[in-house]
Amino acid sequence: MDKPLKLNSYCVKEGVRNESTKPHQLPLYLSSSFVMEDSQEAVDIFTGKKKGHVYGRYGNPTIDAVAHKIAQMEGYDLKGDAYGFLTSSGMSAITTLIMATLQSGDAVLTQGNLYGGSTELLNKLLSRMGISTIFTNLQDLNGVERILKDNSNIRMVYFETPANPTMACIDIEAINIIASKYGVPTAIDNTFCTPYLQRPLSMGTDYVIHSTTKYLNGHGNSIAGAIIAADYDASRKIWETLKLNGSTCNPFDAWLLSNGLKTLAIRMDKHSSNAQAIAEYLSQHDKVAHVNYNGLPDHPDHEIAKKQMSQMGGMLSFTVVGGQAEALATIDRLQCCTHAPTLGDVDTLVLHPTTSSHLNVDKAVREANGITDGMIRVSVGIEDVEDLIADFEQALNQL
Repeated sequence: MDKPLKLNSYCVKEGVRNESTKPHQLPLYLSSSFVMEDSQEAVDIFTGKKKGHVYGRYGNPTIDAVAHKIAQMEGYDLKGDAYGFLTSSGMSAITTLIMATLQSGDAVLTQGNLYGGSTELLNKLLSRMGISTIFTNLQDLNGVERILKDNSNIRMVYFETPANPTMACIDIEAINIIASKYGVPTAIDNTFCTPYLQRPLSMGTDYVIHSTTKYLNGHGNSIAGAIIAADYDASRKIWETLKLNGSTCNPFDAWLLSNGLKTLAIRMDKHSSNAQAIAEYLSQHDKVAHVNYNGLPDHPDHEIAKKQMSQMGGMLSFTVVGGQAEALATIDRLQCCTHAPTLGDVDTLVLHPTTSSHLNVDKAVREANGITDGMIRVSVGIEDVEDLIADFEQALNQL
């Protein structure tokens, strides 16, 4: 403008930026929209001729950088590219993926020992969209093949391994081979393992999802989810669904996630070694009826876990002698461990599944999958393991 702005107009405008040097850390872009250089650039970006940011729901430099990093981690063993997207939560990641790939009349084949929220999502919400769910034992590979052969409406096999909270494992490669035979895509929740311990894309899985709230962030200060695909055309469907349903991540949560990712490797090493030691201790305690941890040789899925996981992770569960009252009493007596409805933080967290994460799962289904009233789930942190064992010792010895 030839004429200087009035002072009140000048207050509204951005000041001069000094961006002559590149920031060492990922910047936090707190902008809902982005400026077009001219009308032609706007046309080119909106029509897909040119890449660029226009509106925060469509993408943001902070969010995109973190999504790309997670995709590179999950696709570390692939020859081709992997494509990542951040969502507002792990649950929105599942919802967005299914909305992007399935339609009314389709069915999902899954396991009975899913995370309780995933089970509720499938039964209560996605069923309203005309998408049905078939629950089966995905460890029974012959049974899985029979179901896929007899039901052409199944358009996704969705699973988590290890399962929450029983740590039951599914043979990823075997499931993918069977599903591929019938042209059915597979999707896995890899939250417990992270790509540091397990990379399903390299075993033939089509989609990987995460609640990044958990181990990928690791510090309990943000909520977000991730979807990763190895196929470009599939990734475009996910992006289109994500921008239309509006479940995109926000820049601040993405930025916090970025910080957490930098220590993922050393955290997962410590989570795993601590969990192994605690599982071994609990398995010898006379007040513990059963321990679920894949690092124990007597776990039924120990060999499957060894085949597809580099370490056994930080999650375990155990059943106290007695029932719900004894489990809750044990939790209340813990002093070093924290009772909280999440997992994957740097500190040790405990939870009673039947009164929290799996409260709304039918009791018969819970018990059929080993989720008993006396079970306690433990997300083992990175504290000194001797302190953690001492805490479980004093709590259990009071039973």
